[in-house]
Amino acid sequence: MRLRPRQDGRQGILPFVFELGEQDDVTARAGLPLVVETMRALGLEEVARQELRLAKRASAFPPEQKLEVLVTLIAAGGDRVEDIRILGEDKGLERLLGRPFPSPDALLDFLGQFHDPTCWAKRPPEKKAYVPPESKGLVGLAAVNRALVARGADQRTTTATLDHDGTIIEAHKREALVAYEGTRGYQPLVAVWAEEQLIVADEFRDGNVAGGDDPLSSVQRAFRNLPWWVKTRYFRGDSASYYTPLLKHLVAERIGFSISADMTPPLRALCLAVPKWEELERRSREQVDIAEVEFTPGDWSREAAPLRYVALRITPLQPDLFAAPGPKYLAVVSNRSDLLPAELVSWHWEKAGTIEHVHRVMKDELGAGVLPSGRFGVNAAWFRINALTFNVLTVLKRRALPERYRAARPKRLRFEVFTTPGKLAVHQSRLTVRASAAKPRLEEIVAARRCLLDMHEARRAQR
Repeated sequence: MRLRPRQDGRQGILPFVFELGEQDDVTARAGLPLVVETMRALGLEEVARQELRLAKRASAFPPEQKLEVLVTLIAAGGDRVEDIRILGEDKGLERLLGRPFPSPDALLDFLGQFHDPTCWAKRPPEKKAYVPPESKGLVGLAAVNRALVARGADQRTTTATLDHDGTIIEAHKREALVAYEGTRGYQPLVAVWAEEQLIVADEFRDGNVAGGDDPLSSVQRAFRNLPWWVKTRYFRGDSASYYTPLLKHLVAERIGFSISADMTPPLRALCLAVPKWEELERRSREQVDIAEVEFTPGDWSREAAPLRYVALRITPLQPDLFAAPGPKYLAVVSNRSDLLPAELVSWHWEKAGTIEHVHRVMKDELGAGVLPSGRFGVNAAWFRINALTFNVLTVLKRRALPERYRAARPKRLRFEVFTTPGKLAVHQSRLTVRASAAKPRLEEIVAARRCLLDMHEARRAQR
């Protein structure tokens, strides 16, 4: 059947026309099942079945299947629950996955079960900025992610550097609160295992909860979520982590760290009094110098080992009409004595390539930047499922796909792998996909599937 042609039979400028065909004999996403196979290779459906014991409701889809569908949707580029209708039109993809997709209402009902109003019962009346305890469902999602990290990480990686930072997600819902920069929305914290590029923990927060409001609990949870074989631990954070209880905890646990220090008046006075600076680097418009200073914050015990402060002076090379005159001063606090000042600053700056990259990918290339509800628990679950999706794609890139995909962002995976067109046929009682892709690229997809199959069978053999 032709779709509303003109009298001359043309539909567009180019000389072809669209016709409705059999919906289940083709797919535009023959590579997308790799996402589901990665989850199953890690046994996440079994973990989700055990951990996501939500309220029983009449549904053809159990919680572990709905979680799998949401991860698939986000990996495919959907950033709204309603986008599942688009995947549902791909009947060939449904044949490859072995089941239909649930409706948007079913998925929204699933997300709604993560919201528990009783979690706010202990909020002090006078406390405006409050982080509630997590609902049972959110705790279950965290357990799924913890299993993903333990099963997806390389056991040869015995060092874990955790990069910890918050991000603001803009949301103009009635329930969203205003963050420090005037944006209405939410401000979750995220901890990333830098060596493995895996999110080990997240903590969803209202927009009015500052990043420096008790980051210790989030950091402790992140370190607890590391696999057992990690022997050496490090931590990097921005000035929101410049929190005395956190500093004391890291020192007590002998965790090497670097944190951007608050430039308090006493610390600034020390920087101004430095007699000699050492040049670190010269940029196009500014020069960066460093110097070590002896500083003890007022709330640091005199009996405790002193912390190490490395000050930075950033001097403009030419006047800027809108910038404050003179140099700008920053500082990094650390307990590491094994690095020279320049090496310590360089190591500290590396977190910009991990945690900030994760925030950007989560919000711009996955679905974390578009929150589905005004209910806190629903948004927290959606954000955590996006973190799960990020980790699933990381494992797929590092454990199954060729090396050239190791740093690929989701949009590259969609363009080159997931949106491989294919025609479905049954050959010798086996469902076959005839993919219209170059042979080398198709061989890469087949090799990835074999690798995930080996992982799946090896995990089952260990049980």
